[in-house]
Amino acid sequence: MSLINTLAQTAPDEMLKGLGAIGAGIGYGAAAIGPGIGIGIVVGNAITAMARQPESAGMVRTTMFLGIAFTEALALIGFVVFILIKFA
Repeated sequence: MSLINTLAQTAPDEMLKGLGAIGAGIGYGAAAIGPGIGIGIVVGNAITAMARQPESAGMVRTTMFLGIAFTEALALIGFVVFILIKFA
């Protein structure tokens, strides 16, 4: 009964702002999952490559850092979209 009373006392604009904030937070959380998994795969495969051929570790490490940078760019794009949704 308390929830119904609370909803009856809130203005429609307040409800939309709150739901928008929750939706934007869930959206950014979902956007951060993909890059997190991608970075884990990139680093895991780079460590495997370095363990199999230690003489090429320098090249593999450089390639790994480039892969991490590109994957992290996806998380930054998700954050920008979150900001645009939240304040638009």
